[in-house]
Amino acid sequence: MGRTILMILGVVLAVWLLFTVVGAILSMLKFFFFIGLVAVVVVLAVTVVSKMSRSG
Repeated sequence: MGRTILMILGVVLAVWLLFTVVGAILSMLKFFFFIGLVAVVVVLAVTVVSKMSRSG
């Protein structure tokens, strides 16, 4: 009986750990995507300002 309870607790803990790790990885990927998007916007803005100042 005790072995069955411990096995069930182990499975629940493993599933909880799996979901926690997957959630952390997805959160990190979303953060990196946001940082990359901001970097692209900054590069485009600098490029546009550079082209405008050179032509004027």
